[in-house]
Amino acid sequence: MPRVSEEYFENKRKEILDAAYRVCVRKPITSVVMKDIIDETGFSHGVIYRYYKELDEVLTDLVIRINSENRIDEGLDEILNREGTKNWETAVRLVCDLLADSMKRVGRDMMKLSLYCDHLAMSDPERANRIAVNLGKGGQSPLVYLVVSMDKYLRDVIKKEKLHPVKSVDEILQFIMVSFQGIQSGYVLSACFDEEQVKGKYLPEEMFSCLAESVILMIKG
Repeated sequence: MPRVSEEYFENKRKEILDAAYRVCVRKPITSVVMKDIIDETGFSHGVIYRYYKELDEVLTDLVIRINSENRIDEGLDEILNREGTKNWETAVRLVCDLLADSMKRVGRDMMKLSLYCDHLAMSDPERANRIAVNLGKGGQSPLVYLVVSMDKYLRDVIKKEKLHPVKSVDEILQFIMVSFQGIQSGYVLSACFDEEQVKGKYLPEEMFSCLAESVILMIKG
C-alpha cells in the first residue's frame, strides 16, 4: 500500500478547517458542535477524528489560521521604525490606516468570526483560556501585537518628545482596544441591517481616522 504523503494530510486538515470556518461564520462558536463540522465536510466520523480528537482542537487551529491571515506585524513595525518618535503623529495616523486596510482586506466574515470568539470568552472563559494557551506565539492576535508594540512606542514618544498626555499610556491603550472592538462590531453590523442609521455606514477608514485623531489629542495633552 503506497505511503500517504504529508501533503495529503495537510490538505485534509485544510478541508476540515475550511468547513469549520463556514460553520462558524453561520452560527456562534458557542453553539457549534463537532457534528456540524462533520456534516459540512461530508467526511465520516472516523476521518475527522483521525485529525482532531475534539472540537476545541479544530477551533484552536482555526483561530491560528485567522490570526496568521490577519497579521499586521511587518507593516506596523515598518511604520514605527520609519517615522520614529519625531513623526509620531504621522505614525499614529498611518497605523490606524493600516488597521482599516487590514479589516477591509480580511472582510466581514472573518471579523464576524472574531466577534464570535469574543462571545466564547465571555460565556465560557475557562474554555476560551484553554484554547488561548494552545495558540502559541504564532497564533497571537493582531490586536495583542498592536497593543504590545504601541505600548513601547508611545512610552518612547512621550519620553523623548517631552510630552504631557492627558491620559496614561495604559489608559490610551485600553481606549485603542475597546475602539478597535467597537469598529469591528460596527463594520460587521453595518451589513446586517437596512436601517438608515446603520446601512452602509461604519466604514473602517472613517472610524479609524477618528481613533487616530483622538489618540493624538490625548498624547498631546
